Formats: sequence, C-alpha cells, structure tokens
Amino acid sequence: MERLIKISEYPVKPVLKLLLSDKTTKQNIVFATSSYSHLGTRYREESHIDEDLLYGMDAMSIQPRVLKDSADQAERTKKRAEVMTPAWIVNKMNNHCDEEWFGYPDAFNKEDVERWITRSEPVAFSKEKTWKKYVDSMRLEITCGEAPYLVSRYDTTTGESIPVKDRIGILDRKLRVVGENTTTKKEWYEATIRAFQSVYGYEYQGDNLLIGRINLLITFVDYMMDRWNERPTEAELRKIANIIAWNLWQMDGLTGTVPYGYQEATYQQMTLFDFLAVDEKEEKPKEAIPCRIFDWRSNESVTYNSIKG
Repeated sequence: MERLIKISEYPVKPVLKLLLSDKTTKQNIVFATSSYSHLGTRYREESHIDEDLLYGMDAMSIQPRVLKDSADQAERTKKRAEVMTPAWIVNKMNNHCDEEWFGYPDAFNKEDVERWITRSEPVAFSKEKTWKKYVDSMRLEITCGEAPYLVSRYDTTTGESIPVKDRIGILDRKLRVVGENTTTKKEWYEATIRAFQSVYGYEYQGDNLLIGRINLLITFVDYMMDRWNERPTEAELRKIANIIAWNLWQMDGLTGTVPYGYQEATYQQMTLFDFLAVDEKEEKPKEAIPCRIFDWRSNESVTYNSIKG
C-alpha cells in the first residue's frame, strides 16, 4: 500500500520542525511509545523526536496504524487501548453533532448503511446560525490519534483515500463551508485560518500526534488545491503549521500534563517540623508540567486544566 505520510517531501518537510514542537515545554514532542525502542537508546519512550531521528528511520515507520504490522497494532491496542474507528462511524457521530448545531439532519450528507452520499447543494444556514458562526464553533477531539474526527484524508481502518468532496471530518466540514461562502482567495484564506484555529485535539503517543498534525497540514493543501488549483507557499504552510502545533498537543488526558515532562516543585512555606523531617540526601520533588493551549480569540495561552470544566 502506498505511503500516506511522506515526511521528506512537500508539504511536510518545510515545516517538520514546527510539527515536532511542543508549545508547552518549548522542546520537541516525545515518542511516548515503545514501538521504536529496538532502534536504540535515542528512541526510548521518553526520548524527544527530532528531524534527524525521523530521517534515519525506515520510510514505513511513521505511518498510520493501518500500515503498521499486526504485532505492533496488537501491542498498541493492549498497552494504550488504541483502536481505529471506521470512517462511516466517524461520519455518523459528526452528523449527530451537526444535527444538534444546525437544528436539522443531514446538512452535509445522507448516511447509507456503511457509506454516505454527499449532498451536492450548499449547506443551508439560518440568520441566527450563520456560516461564520459554524466556522468559529470550537470542537475538541479527545485522544485524537491520527485525528480522524477532525480530518478524513483516508479511512483509518482500510487506508482507502477519500476524495475532498466526500470528506466528513469536523475541519473538512468547516473548510467545505468556507469554500461555499467565499469568493476571493483572501477571504478564503482568512476564513480557513479561523477554521483551523477552532479545532483542537490531544494525544499521548508522539508518532500518532505527528501523523495527526501532518493530516491537518495536508488537508490544508488539499483544499487550497481543490478551490484555487494552487499549492500553499512556505509562509502559508508555516502559519497553518504553527496553529496546528498549538491546537493538536501531546498530553496525558487523565492529568492534563506533558508525558515524561517535569518541573521543579513550586515553593511552599515550610514549618519547623517540616524542616526537621527533611532528609538532606532526598532529591527535590518534581511536578508534572501542565499542558498549555492557545485561545486564538483572546490571543493568549492558557492551561488546559484551567478551562476543561
């Protein structure tokens, strides 16, 4: 099967460094999986992923789960409860969310057993619920893996590519709406940026996160090509990649913290009894680093734990 991810080619290569960045730690994301530990000490779970490590790996290593060998798939399911959802189920769930938002069913497509039939007419909006409000509506995919609920370049269970006009991810739907309601490339690009700023996802395993980020990046390229028959410039790629690096982040979903990331414990006033109990040889305690995300509308970063309620 053809590779779905090509890190050494356009559009990934020019922005790979950005796609590997962790905005919270100001370092790179970590592997957070033992799938590559057989390659050496630099590939341990807690090791940071950098460009040289990726270029030194086999071309099939950083690929969607469907292209990994069965033993690796089984191990990842056992250790991290990693499962892949068929595209028709993703579509059904996204349709349900959209029905609640729009107030009517089948805004984008009509479900047909384990398929769907894309509606050819433009998506209908009301005076109260405009297309711009839909584009700006915030959506989060938890434990996102390869981000199939956000973008649907391919069916994660089969690897089969999905044409742009038939895609069913949350961001795909927003980009379809942008394409139907803008007339100039400037309008389209500005609305597309807002669409990317409105979708979020977090994932624990670093390779999955990187694939998810790449899937969003390539989706940007696909829709620009489909709408304008142009490839994004490197500057446009970098702008989108920066948004992606903020909005798809690496996190332990149970604690809201960075995997294998620690900081010195915050200072607390000690009593006399605390002081007498301290063992001079005892190491200073460390605290897990709380993940930060970006609120693009207020133009500030905040911790995920501070807003998740």
